[in-house]
Amino acid sequence: MTGLQHAGGRVAYLGPEGSYSSLAAKALAPGAEELPCGSFYAAAGALERGETDCAVLPVENTLQGAVTQNLDLLYASPNLYAVREYLLKIEHRLIAKEGTKLSDIRRIFSHEQAILQCGKFIAESLPGAKIVCTDSTMQSVSRIAEAGDAGIVGSHVRAEGLAFIGGNIADEQKNFTHFLLIRKGREALPVHSKLIYFAATCPHEPGALLKMLQILSVYDLNMTKIESRPIKNSPGEYCFFIEFSGDIADANVRAALTRLEEYTKNFKLLGCY
Repeated sequence: MTGLQHAGGRVAYLGPEGSYSSLAAKALAPGAEELPCGSFYAAAGALERGETDCAVLPVENTLQGAVTQNLDLLYASPNLYAVREYLLKIEHRLIAKEGTKLSDIRRIFSHEQAILQCGKFIAESLPGAKIVCTDSTMQSVSRIAEAGDAGIVGSHVRAEGLAFIGGNIADEQKNFTHFLLIRKGREALPVHSKLIYFAATCPHEPGALLKMLQILSVYDLNMTKIESRPIKNSPGEYCFFIEFSGDIADANVRAALTRLEEYTKNFKLLGCY
């Protein structure tokens, strides 16, 4: 695996400090100078412009599935590649002014993903609360102004004058988010890998997806993940995001990638790690 392994360099992520992305950035780029950004697009843009050495993006959650905007972002950015992965355990908790009871809450602030991942709890315990989406879970802390306000944040968050109400409120207790460390330039890819990630559209013909997957089968490669995304401005057409086990240095893997690129349309290697 590659990435920033020591002090030095700069990493962009969805901030502010204390967000889940900041925890992933610390794990994926230990010792790097941190650049919290207001959005995933801003983090990737900072890397594209050379303002950082890497960026950290979540691509999948065990409860909500793919983080589709980041899949689209990776696919649309021809010079960005994933080089490391990190699985972060997510524990959502309700935070509010000290002394606030669950029955007092009238507004809930948090990132859209966190709100979705706590949908059952909100529907059953706070059905009348107004939901307000913020740019990150951590940003919700600064929005708590009244006794009836609450935020959904990670269990690691601490803020003066605020306290947690109850325990983990996620719909499922085993909740993980898959983060990728993104670097610029194909030369940033590691020499060896355990997993390879690519995106491609299939030719518009019967059995096209099956034919693409059969290429992996012919080369005896095990697919570990597949997602589909509709292609903008092309109703009925889809882009497939596929991960499979393999060492990028292996001749068999390289041959499979060449065959996939020849058969599919708009093929892009998203990374390997």
